Amino acid sequence: MKPRHILFASAMAAATFGCSSNTTEGTENTTEAVATDDLQQKLDTYTSVRLTADLSSLSENEKKMIPLLIEASDIMNKLFWYEAYGKRDSLLTTLDNEAARKYTQINYGPWDRLNNNEPFIPGVGPKPEGTNFYPSDITKEEFEQANLSDKTSQYTFLRRDENDKLMTVPYHVQFKEEVTRVSELLKQAASLAEDAGLKKYLNLRAEAMLTDNYQPSDLAWMDMKTNKLDIVIGPIETYEDKLFGYKAAHEAYVLVKDMEWSDRLSKYAAFLPELQRGLPVPAKYKTETPGTDSDLNAYDVVYYAGDSNAGSKTIAINLPNDEEVQLKKGTRRLQLKNAMQAKFDKIMEPIAEELIAEDQQQYVTFDAFFANTMFHEVAHGLGIKNTINNKGTVREALKEHASALEEGKADILGLYMITQLHEKGEVAGDLKEYYTTFLAGIFRSVRFGAASAHGKANMVRFNFFKDNGAFERDEETGKYRVNYEKMREAMNKLSEKILTLQGNGDYAGVGTLLNEQGQISQQLQADLDRLSEANIPVDIVFEQGTDVLGLQK
Repeated sequence: MKPRHILFASAMAAATFGCSSNTTEGTENTTEAVATDDLQQKLDTYTSVRLTADLSSLSENEKKMIPLLIEASDIMNKLFWYEAYGKRDSLLTTLDNEAARKYTQINYGPWDRLNNNEPFIPGVGPKPEGTNFYPSDITKEEFEQANLSDKTSQYTFLRRDENDKLMTVPYHVQFKEEVTRVSELLKQAASLAEDAGLKKYLNLRAEAMLTDNYQPSDLAWMDMKTNKLDIVIGPIETYEDKLFGYKAAHEAYVLVKDMEWSDRLSKYAAFLPELQRGLPVPAKYKTETPGTDSDLNAYDVVYYAGDSNAGSKTIAINLPNDEEVQLKKGTRRLQLKNAMQAKFDKIMEPIAEELIAEDQQQYVTFDAFFANTMFHEVAHGLGIKNTINNKGTVREALKEHASALEEGKADILGLYMITQLHEKGEVAGDLKEYYTTFLAGIFRSVRFGAASAHGKANMVRFNFFKDNGAFERDEETGKYRVNYEKMREAMNKLSEKILTLQGNGDYAGVGTLLNEQGQISQQLQADLDRLSEANIPVDIVFEQGTDVLGLQK
């Protein structure tokens, strides 16, 4: 085992898919034979792990809550299928082999999330940028001209009325039957909750599902401190909306908190205001003060559903996304350590052996991977949430580019935070570990493709680092060597560039950056192909649920 300094975890991770949908469009002309060998090859890019956790510290009531929370979470699968594609069953019943069905379930549709959303089912066209959030024939101009007060809401669908005019349909109206059931299950779980903060949050979240007013429950979620169980559920991230980046997609995580690890991590949030002041950017881009109530917590995740379970799997979370809540309360950063350990063991270490110079492979460690991931989430709280020139929030100003740039900001500022805290003696270990593991992490995330905000952000960073000499590639071995001094310089330079683009709300500038730097070169693609030839998986899928946990439904 490689050296571990700050953090240690070991566990296995895993999950299932499924649910039906009674919603819109089906798929036409998808009954042509699908090449089983090709799809089996695609399935092999994922490796399966069991999603388990130690539940021995939970009370009997808490153990009874988990099946209720899993049942509520499973409904998110149905809602996300509608948002990402439309009618699930009408698609799956047309497929002629099990490999096609399995890969479609992994992707929540017929588009390959690890291959820039390319269709993998014959007869399926390109994935609509607005997926099923908008009418398939909508144009940006039509949307902009529509006089609808809630058209940019995260919680409305755009549809056409009987006169073919645009109208909005709130999520809680579209999904009335489903969210009513989710609300009932959350209230049942609340009745069993022994922690007062968790009980309050579950009841408020139950109400939010029926109204689409999530801010009260977000505030209550931030107030929870002593809960052993947690659930993130509802429409959360806007990555799926590639048309404008406005619409939130449904997802869920059921979580068991590691209280000891969470106590270890709690000290880092206190450094946010100091680190904000020291950002390598002019003062006007760092005038906001990060919330001081931010939390860092470590969890074992026992269930993924919906958006979080589609394609590449999340290993850390930074929420809430509501800018008002962030400025008032901060955010909570959740490190999913069992899923993280699985990705490190099955993906990161093999990548390092293939692509990192042999004498630097010793610096690719789980502790550094955990820390880089953790500080990525913490770094979402740094920088600026509102533009400096009255263009509204950064998210509003940058539209569909906002997610990719925000992920890029969090990655690079996470490394900045580690560097600063290491100099203060607050982060242990050799700084080379964090930098080398960071480069290996770029190779891992670039494989997610341009359809992923994280993949796009990593492409930009790889090319920026290359242009600034942060690493060199040995032509004989095809392996990469970090130049630690130049990587630090590139880190500061890219940090300033991203923070400036965000603060200015520079939509055109961000588009140029993503288009020019967000491309995979032929050389990099050849190196990534070596990973596939070595049978190194791109990501993980899960065996998960009450049976895997040994719980009664």
